[in-house]
Amino acid sequence: MDQFLAAVDGAWRVLLTCLLLGAGLPSLYTIGLRNLAFADGALNDQVSGGRRGLHRAIAYALFAIVVLAILLGLSYIIAHGFGWSIGFNGIVPTFTKK
Repeated sequence: MDQFLAAVDGAWRVLLTCLLLGAGLPSLYTIGLRNLAFADGALNDQVSGGRRGLHRAIAYALFAIVVLAILLGLSYIIAHGFGWSIGFNGIVPTFTKK
């Protein structure tokens, strides 16, 4: 029974990660593109000037999140290839030799 519970525990973690990275990052990118289109007047100038800046700021923040996630994933893959491990003791990832 313990092996079954361990398998279920691992399966839901993999499922959650796949949903976040497989669907979450493209969704954030799409929402960022949509906000950038609103900021550039895609609604036939129905958005006021102050809201355009807000839409542009939201778009750039979402793009930054997506780029940071991609860079973090690449650094994880590259670090393991060179024999390093990444630890998350706080917000900033730390690289240590294996």
